Amino acid sequence: MFPSFFLLNGEKVRLKDLLCLKAENLLWWKKEFLEFLKQWYSAADFITVHTSGSTGSPKEICLKKEFVANSAIRTINYFHLNEGDRVLHCLPTRYIAGKLMIVRALIGKIDLYIADPSDPLYSLENYDFEFAAMVPNQVIKILDSTDGEKKLQHIHQLLLGGSSIPLSLEKRLSLSLVLCYVGYAMTETATHIAICALNGSDAGEWYSCMDNVKVELSDKGCLKIYEPGLPGGFLQTTDLAELKDNSTFRILGRSDNIIILGGIKFSPELIEKKIEKEISQSFMISCLSHENLGQQLVMIIEGSRDEGVKQNIERICYGMLDKYEVPRQFIFICKIPQTPGGKPDRSAVKKYLLSNFKS
Repeated sequence: MFPSFFLLNGEKVRLKDLLCLKAENLLWWKKEFLEFLKQWYSAADFITVHTSGSTGSPKEICLKKEFVANSAIRTINYFHLNEGDRVLHCLPTRYIAGKLMIVRALIGKIDLYIADPSDPLYSLENYDFEFAAMVPNQVIKILDSTDGEKKLQHIHQLLLGGSSIPLSLEKRLSLSLVLCYVGYAMTETATHIAICALNGSDAGEWYSCMDNVKVELSDKGCLKIYEPGLPGGFLQTTDLAELKDNSTFRILGRSDNIIILGGIKFSPELIEKKIEKEISQSFMISCLSHENLGQQLVMIIEGSRDEGVKQNIERICYGMLDKYEVPRQFIFICKIPQTPGGKPDRSAVKKYLLSNFKS
């Protein structure tokens, strides 16, 4: 199924020679690449990976190599990647997204250009790529560099993932000439199972499932993924979703983030989305306990307390939110804590509120 040769940085390299190399003295990102290559060609029929920890403590899981290979084939087909196409691998190989870049190249006989994840700019100044996958922070750094948009245009198709995409970046990419997408993905599904366009005629907030993937909603309104090779045939998520059909969906928030006020459920993500285009400061919706209602909504605003900013945000909230969605308190914080994946750490914020504020 896999070739004896590997197209690597424009050269035809014998896999046998690569597998004989020792990784001790290599740069960390090259070492990770080589270590995974050896794991992929080991006698085991599975690879070991670690979940991100965004919904709990990170854990080690095993994925069948056949299952991983099928995920790679779906991506190759979706983005119409052909033998010999050059793709940019600038993600840490320790994560599932980085591992899949390598597997796609092996299966599709694609020219894999490996770059330092902390500095992919050199690659974009000297080569053109049919496809690349990046995390939002990498894209922001590129766009903020001199002639950033011009450099980004060395990529034909760009897939983002790994963390939430800031609204400011979404706006910049909506005007980009690069075809930009975001994937709905998790470690357990061997990266993305659905794709959403960030620009072009198909841009929106609806994800389209990839080949052989179907979805439905649980009784609690959470997304259930059906993908061949998953244990039991499906994966139950904690993501609240809305479906157009069994292959098209959008995410509304996480069920474990739900805030209940007087018996009414509120999704902080949905409230945030209603007003995020009008508020320039980083913010998030959280809660404090309330004697009568059980909980009350509060807004956490990043930065030093500013009465003018507070009044402006209050005006926006009262003008755009339903009566019971308006936060009861507006709390300024130096820096909103984030998870290792770059998402707001809602659990850490709740602990901070519990320790520092009364209801």
